This record gives sequence, structure tokens and C-alpha cells, in this order.
Amino acid sequence: MIMAGSKKFVLTLEDVNKSFEGFKAISNLTFYMDEGELRVIIGPNGAGKSSMLDLITGRTKPDSGKIEFGFDTDLTRLNEAEITRLGIGRKFQTPSVYIDHTVFDNIWLSLEGRRGVWSTLFSRVTPERRDRIYEVLKTVALEEMAESKAGALSHGQKQWLEIGMLLALNPKLLLVDEPAAGMTDEETYKTGELLLSLEGKHSIVVIEHDMTFVRQIARKVTVLHHGTVLCEGTVDEVQNSEQVMEIYLGRKKRH
Repeated sequence: MIMAGSKKFVLTLEDVNKSFEGFKAISNLTFYMDEGELRVIIGPNGAGKSSMLDLITGRTKPDSGKIEFGFDTDLTRLNEAEITRLGIGRKFQTPSVYIDHTVFDNIWLSLEGRRGVWSTLFSRVTPERRDRIYEVLKTVALEEMAESKAGALSHGQKQWLEIGMLLALNPKLLLVDEPAAGMTDEETYKTGELLLSLEGKHSIVVIEHDMTFVRQIARKVTVLHHGTVLCEGTVDEVQNSEQVMEIYLGRKKRH
């Protein structure tokens, strides 16, 4: 892991900048994340949250700055596929699953992703892989839906399935973009419990707007504003911050 003094980091961004046609999406962004940590990132639209994930996963390259994973792996020199193989998985806001295949097959395809859909589906599932698939399905509470078509799942269940598809790759770092969007209150709570159960086993970054959900899962919150870190702390510290009140919430804190 990256070390700063006696501290170990799974992810390091230092003085990162990125502009798009004159618009500065990321500005001198510095961010450190501990191994096994669950970190929540919040901020208004345009704060740079998705751009930050794009830079980590190699979808875009920074204009300047350092992005490192693990001990000394420079992510800016790698493409998206290479970064995925390192153990960095990303879940977008809209679930992307194979709706015409079963829940079981969706996890199976993820385990054997490099072999292609047809070669995977027509190959033999070994007992070891079957056990691994059901282990993942149990983790995301879809074990009883294993033989159901993914297209028949609720929105929340599709979100859990996609998280399971990422877990099938056993990522070291999991990037999750607005997992509670469009969910019922019950699904949102269960999603929070799922992410909390993964804490420590994986390092997890969650981008979210739902502050009830943030309060459920957050240990430490990072607030982005204009592509840089505005402040960090617990949910209470962030919500009571005068900077956050004035800039993120658009009003000054009353004394």
C-alpha cells in the first residue's frame, strides 16, 4: 500500500487536475483512502464526483497530478482493462445486467468474463465455481432467485446483482455510483447493510445524494466542490460545517 509517514493507503490522488474544453472538472484534487475503508463522497451536481471515478478507472486521463493504487501502481499509465485486472471494479448508477440470462448465469459470466458469453455459457460449471457463485448470491441476498431471469428482478435486486457481478471478480477496490437511486426505502436499507457487510473485505467508495442512506453507512464523508475536496469528516461534522452549509447547501449556518 502507499505509505505517508506511518499511514497506509489503498488509493492516492495528489494535485490532480482535469479540464474539458476549458471547463475545469477536477482542480488540485488530493484524496487518500485507507485499505478496507468504506468512504462516502457527496457534493452537488458538477462537483466532480463522476469525473473523479473516471480518472481512477482510466476512462479519462488527468492533465496533471498523481493517481496511485496499492504500493506504487501508477494508474495514469494504464488503460481501463488493465485497471480492472488490478482489482478495481466500478458500478454505475444504472444497473447493467444480462436481462435475458438467469441470475446464476450473470454471476457465472462475471467469473469467466474474459472467455466471452457463449463460450462461458456452454462450458462446464465446476463444483468449486458453483460454490463461489452461490457464495456471491448469498452475499447479495439473491440465492433464492438464482434460476430467475435477471430481467424479472426489481430495480433494487438488479442493483444487488450488479454488485454481485463485481464481487465475483473479487475486487480490492469497489467504486459504487449512487446505489440508492430509484430504490424503495426497504431496498435502500438493505443496500446499506450489504455495503456495510463488505467493509474491511474490500475498499469501497460510494457516491451518494441520499443523506439518510449516507448516515446509515458512512464512517467518513468527503465533500467535493468544484472538483476539489471542500471538507472531510463524520456525517455530523460535515452537516454542521459552515462551509458545507454555505456552499453545498446554498445557505449560511445560523448562529
